[in-house]
Amino acid sequence: MGKNLITGGHGFLGYYLAELLLGEGEEVVLFDVVSESRFTEGIKDRVKTVRGDLRNWVQVLDVVKDNDISCIFHAGALLPPVTEQSPAAAYAVNVTGTFNVLEAARLFGVDSVIYLSTLATFGRDVPRIVPNDAPQHPPNMYGVTKVCSERLGEYYYTRFGVNFRGVRFPPIIGMGRFDKAQSAYNYLAIQETALGRPYTVYVDTSTTIALLYVKDAVWSLVDLRNAEDRKLTRRVYNLYGFSATAQELVDSVGRCIPEAQIDFKPDQEMITLVENLPQRLDDTLAREDWGWSTRYSLDQAVEDFIGEIRAHRAIYE
Repeated sequence: MGKNLITGGHGFLGYYLAELLLGEGEEVVLFDVVSESRFTEGIKDRVKTVRGDLRNWVQVLDVVKDNDISCIFHAGALLPPVTEQSPAAAYAVNVTGTFNVLEAARLFGVDSVIYLSTLATFGRDVPRIVPNDAPQHPPNMYGVTKVCSERLGEYYYTRFGVNFRGVRFPPIIGMGRFDKAQSAYNYLAIQETALGRPYTVYVDTSTTIALLYVKDAVWSLVDLRNAEDRKLTRRVYNLYGFSATAQELVDSVGRCIPEAQIDFKPDQEMITLVENLPQRLDDTLAREDWGWSTRYSLDQAVEDFIGEIRAHRAIYE
């Protein structure tokens, strides 16, 4: 078996995916614009790191050609708010970068390309429970670049036979997430409490959102890679983990940390942003086509998340 290449390998999902693949006895190459991170310090002796930029066609081709890559997990991307502040940079990294990855896969016969997409590809014109093939009219540049990359992957599959497969994630919680997206209160309520800090939730107790635990997220990528192609009816699949109100999340944290100091100060602007997200992605096709299922419930995810933070507290210092 050849090596696995993870673009954006020093990021949040890249770290967990590398840990999973290494645990399965597979070889991993990390490709990123940085050569190290706090996440990957503990695995740096078990992976190869190649510093490079997704926008650079030569660098992308070279990392695939020089390392006997059999699978590319394409996780590298610019995220909001940077994508909204600089649409040109978002296009260059997220769309041109995907084109470069697909070209490398085509030229060097890579077995599969696994793409990480998002519920942000859907706009506000969809049902609260979004079918796999609902129209995609994203309201921001991040979502636009992800839709474009999905279509590029499908084109490379039908035109050149590149084995492109992708998943659309709901918001993900887990140790090492650092962002200010509207869904951030979910991971921050757990993270800050595990670090012994008080936290104020900026939505109502009844505000509900769909979530996925990071370890389920990376397992989905490996499960999809391993799925039989004849069973796949789509190239990109919706995924869903569990839904939780803000109060249910806080109660779950409290069961693990009874001394937790969490209160609520609702911000209507943030509540509106959260409520504009789809209630959930319908993952029926993923379950039927390749046996997708979650391993973590809300309580299990919260407990494991807290344990991970306590074991890796240094990344927050």
